Amino acid sequence: MYSSRSAASPGSTTRGAEDIARREIHSELYSTSGEYDLLMKLYIPADADVGKYINDHLLVIPNIERSLTTMTFKVF
Repeated sequence: MYSSRSAASPGSTTRGAEDIARREIHSELYSTSGEYDLLMKLYIPADADVGKYINDHLLVIPNIERSLTTMTFKVF
């Protein structure tokens, strides 16, 4: 499981979230406060390169300026 925080262009957070929703690449999507505008939980296919997947599916969205992706692991 990965989480990706995304910064949208000023005034375009809603459009960025709508574009993500249309692509159906997320399992959960939230609007947040702070340095990033959106928080998305997603599952990247096991055979996919994480960086390429994010570049090809998230960073091509016009209203998304940058992202920070975090890989998560089960604790025990």
